[in-house]
Amino acid sequence: MSADRPIGGVTDAWENFTEGLWRQNPVFVMMLGICPMLAVTVSAINALAMGVATLLVLVASCALVSALRRFVPREVRIATYIVIIATFVTAVDYAIQAISLRLYEALGAFIQLIVANCMILGRVEAHASKNPVIPSVINAAGMGFGFAIGLFALGSVREVLGAGELFGVSLFGPHFQPWVVMVLPPGGFFVLGGWLLLFALWERRRRNRAEAQLLLAAGRD
Repeated sequence: MSADRPIGGVTDAWENFTEGLWRQNPVFVMMLGICPMLAVTVSAINALAMGVATLLVLVASCALVSALRRFVPREVRIATYIVIIATFVTAVDYAIQAISLRLYEALGAFIQLIVANCMILGRVEAHASKNPVIPSVINAAGMGFGFAIGLFALGSVREVLGAGELFGVSLFGPHFQPWVVMVLPPGGFFVLGGWLLLFALWERRRRNRAEAQLLLAAGRD
């Protein structure tokens, strides 16, 4: 589906939303936001918080850019987009600080670094600046949820293996020996590689099954 094609109807809206969940998942397909992906996913709650923060910034930025797309001069569009993104990042930063200081300290500077997340600027430039508000918000929400799901997939596995817990709840009892490597930077690469391998095997199996069905149908003809 072309990024700059007008979108209408329930089917197109659903495809527009699911694009970021699977076909162009920011974490497992496009490999965007590697820095926060590896740095904050030492626990499920940190990963989920960063995912939700990025989702809010992405949706709000795409909505405003889409609404202003006819009024922003092309020569200064990138600078304008960055200012818009930075404004919403600042709002989210203060909100997290007010809600939970402990969570804010755990996420550290990576909240402010959402400004530099190329996924957000890419969505703003490639989609929101070319489409009406509602399709832009739907697409941004799909990308944001895809990013949050990817971070949670990494964070939950790393917390379970690295601490024997999930959301701070012990899963294996006091005798569990944590895999310390999972809470270190190499652990993020190991878990990401494992998820990518799993999805690659699933995709190959799906493709082989589709090819087998085509051959079977051709044989019947």
